[in-house]
Amino acid sequence: MARCPSKDELARRRYEKLTDRLESLMRAALKPQYKGYYGQLILSGDDLAEMGDLEDVRRAARGAGRRLGWMTTTQIVGGRLFVRDERGVPEEIKRLAGDAAAAAIDRAWEEGRRPRLT
Repeated sequence: MARCPSKDELARRRYEKLTDRLESLMRAALKPQYKGYYGQLILSGDDLAEMGDLEDVRRAARGAGRRLGWMTTTQIVGGRLFVRDERGVPEEIKRLAGDAAAAAIDRAWEEGRRPRLT
């Protein structure tokens, strides 16, 4: 059975629009100091409902990831869609991220030790 060309064109335009939107969200979630690595986007159930069919969103997310040079994986966890870049990370970026994580843990630990005013 042949598909209707106008439906194919409409589906293609929806896919491109969704891919553009996801690429924008994925790009905005990147930390400049990590030079494009450690990319991750988490879409809530509400976000997914607004965007349409789950498989279409996953396919568009992988397409957006390709545009960004990511090795993109998607996973559903607790009703949320996780979109991650699984590329290997250069040592320089790993050290930078490790230092940032250690500093965040130190801050949290110090805040936990402060007396609380009640």
